[in-house]
Amino acid sequence: MKRYRQFEPVVISDFEVTQWQHPVHNHNHYELIYIKHGSGSHHINEVPVAYSTGDVFLLGPEEAHYFAIAEPTRFIFLKFTDMYIHQSGSGVQDLEYLIKSRETHLSGFRLNDHDRHTVELIFDVIVYLKHDMLMNGQLIWMQILMLSHILQRNMPELKSVAHGSKDMQAIFCYIHKHIYTPDKLKADVIATNFNITGNYIGLYFKRNAGITLRDYIRNYRNNLIRQRIDSGQYSLKQIAADFELTDESHVSKLMQKAAVLPDSFL
Repeated sequence: MKRYRQFEPVVISDFEVTQWQHPVHNHNHYELIYIKHGSGSHHINEVPVAYSTGDVFLLGPEEAHYFAIAEPTRFIFLKFTDMYIHQSGSGVQDLEYLIKSRETHLSGFRLNDHDRHTVELIFDVIVYLKHDMLMNGQLIWMQILMLSHILQRNMPELKSVAHGSKDMQAIFCYIHKHIYTPDKLKADVIATNFNITGNYIGLYFKRNAGITLRDYIRNYRNNLIRQRIDSGQYSLKQIAADFELTDESHVSKLMQKAAVLPDSFL
C-alpha cells in the first residue's frame, strides 16, 4: 500500500475532479476532508461510506482510503501533522480529543443544517487564507479550533453517551474527553455516568477491552504526555498543569515508569 508523507506542518488543498487519481493509501498526518459539492463513496479501511455535499471526514495516519466519485466533486483537504498540533498554541486538548476517536475516523460526520452551514463558511475562510500560509497561520489555527468544537458535538459515539449506553465506544469517548480531569476518571464517577455499579465497572471494562480501566487511563494519558514532550513545545510544568498533576516531579515519575522521558528532561 502506498504511504504519503507530508513534511510541512499543515497543507491546504482545494480541487475538483470527476475521477479519483490516487491509489488506496494511508499517510503520516491527519486529514480533515470537506465535500464542497458532489457525491460518491469514501472507502475507509475497505468500508464504503456514502458522501454528499457538506459532509466532513477526519482521518488518522492509520486509515487507508480512497474515493469513488459518482458526481463531480470539489474537495477541500486540510492536512496537518502531530507537530503542527503541538506548536500552534492553545486549544490542543479539544483537538486531541477529536483526532483520537477511531470511531469518528471510520464513519465521518453527519451535521445538522445549522452546523453544516457554519462548517461551510469556516472552510470558505480557510481556502481564502491559504494564499499566504505564513501570514495567516494563526488565523488558520483558529478556524481549525472552531471546526473541532463543532465536530465534537457531532461525534457519533456521543449519541451513545447521551442515552446512558454501556457501549464500550461510549466509555472510551468519555475517558478521552475527560483525560485532563482526574476526578472525572474515578471508577465510581464513570460508573455513575453509565448507570453501572461501582463494583461492576472494572469487571465490565476488563472483559470488553482486555485491559483494566486503570491501565487504559494511565496508558492513554502517558501517550498524550509523551507526544507533548516529543514536540519540544511544552515544559514539564505546563504538562503537569494540563493534566492536573501535582508538579513536574509527578510527570517525571510517570514518564520514567513508562520509560519515555528523554534524558534532557531529567
